[in-house]
Amino acid sequence: MRAWICVSLILIAATLAAAQQNPATPALVCKADAGWNDPAAPRHVFGNTYYVGTCGISALLITSEAGHVLIDAATEQAAPQIAANIRALGFQLKDVRLMLATHAHFDHAGGFAALQRDSGATVVSRGLDAAALERGRGDRTDPQFAEVGGFPPVAKVRRVVDGETVKVGPLALTAYATPGHTPGSTSWTWDSCEGGRCLHMVYADSVSAISDDVYRYTDEGQHPGVVAAFRKTLAHIREMPCDVLLTPHPGISNMFARIGPQATAPLADANACRAFAAQAAEKLDERIAKERATPR
Repeated sequence: MRAWICVSLILIAATLAAAQQNPATPALVCKADAGWNDPAAPRHVFGNTYYVGTCGISALLITSEAGHVLIDAATEQAAPQIAANIRALGFQLKDVRLMLATHAHFDHAGGFAALQRDSGATVVSRGLDAAALERGRGDRTDPQFAEVGGFPPVAKVRRVVDGETVKVGPLALTAYATPGHTPGSTSWTWDSCEGGRCLHMVYADSVSAISDDVYRYTDEGQHPGVVAAFRKTLAHIREMPCDVLLTPHPGISNMFARIGPQATAPLADANACRAFAAQAAEKLDERIAKERATPR
């Protein structure tokens, strides 16, 4: 494993050097206003965990000699970039055995169909979002249903339940139900080790309480139990063993300041998940108050 990490770091450095010579090559430094599909060079996170997404949307690769796991697939347009980043690290897309989903929106699930086709990997999801992946779009249980577009449907999605652990060789990643942003929203946890130090990694799904103009979180008739489930989600994230917080949108958790050779902030923060959940709770309270102040 150590040899793999050393080789990968050398390859990342080579990618950065190439980027300095060729502006078309994905750069290691993303602009503050970068778009979802702006290419980013891959970054080493910790141990066997790597960032292979774009400047605006995360995708993570967790590696082993028995095969790899990819979490999230960004947009349909970003799929070739993710594949190229995996190759740039010295790994092969065909060795990706599982692809894990957080939630079924086009900006995180759009690339699954192409990456599944080219790798033969199994896509894994939970709850109503598993069916949404197979359809290529959510339904009215998704708060943003009327606004978010569709994406290429994914074939034969493997269903998991809350607390279930999926494995590839020595890799073990656990699914946690974190509904709110979508009904089947799922966060993933695993351990990565480096030089005898192991860290609890948490890829916490989006917890923003946003919707289209029709959906109301407080409408118990149409969406019973949604607010209670959302609050349970935030309590769950707050209590997770959490050394390293990673998120589907890298800017939400300041990821680019914490990973890669140009990191300026500590990677690990034992308070990160608590702070992440507390901020989301404030936003949820604001949304609920706004809905109650404007009854229909």
